[in-house]
Amino acid sequence: MTRVEPARVGTVPYRPPADEAEARRVQEELRSRVDLVGPGPSAPATVAGLDVAYARGDDLLAAAVTVLDADSLAVVDEAVCVGRPAFPYVPGLFAFREMPALLAALDRLTVRPELLVCDGHGVAHPRRFGLACHLGLVTGLPSIGVGKTPLVGSWSGPGPRRGQWAPLRDGDEVVGRVLRTRDGTRPVFVSVGHAMGLENAVRRVLALTPRYRLPETTRTADQLCRRALAAAQG
Repeated sequence: MTRVEPARVGTVPYRPPADEAEARRVQEELRSRVDLVGPGPSAPATVAGLDVAYARGDDLLAAAVTVLDADSLAVVDEAVCVGRPAFPYVPGLFAFREMPALLAALDRLTVRPELLVCDGHGVAHPRRFGLACHLGLVTGLPSIGVGKTPLVGSWSGPGPRRGQWAPLRDGDEVVGRVLRTRDGTRPVFVSVGHAMGLENAVRRVLALTPRYRLPETTRTADQLCRRALAAAQG
């Protein structure tokens, strides 16, 4: 496994907004720079999962990144950052709470991932600019969002078998797919973040869910951030 410093190659620097109005302006301004076509890596060697855990009271968080070998799904690198939420809780502006800590964790990696899989959403967002979009632009890495629950949209289906899906629509616009990753379980909500096509995003999610409903990237990052948070709380 090649180990390199994961220097950011994105052309969009992250700047924390002063208030809600500025945060919304940032999303509106940057969404046109998102690449929704890709096609993105068809056979990435490494895939990273990103997740954040919050302490009770919402005054402390732990951001975790795990990098998995895409074939074996073994963890080959990981990093955490424990800190304070960087922005108040506002629906649709969740990325601004987590971006600084996630970027700090990404900067601590020694294996540069070829794809980011966020526990959250990409263009399936009220302003078409969720966490996966913002992280993709800032890092320059292909990214997708895999949400446990929807933020926007409606759908019909999908069928009960693994791999079946239904379009996630917000009005007349398709913003993602509702994907069944295990027979008979609740679906997940897949949307493009940056530099990735939707078809490829769905293929990557299915490759990351050989045993469970959620991608192994999400599962390992969730476990890591929870352990880090528990350690920080003593």
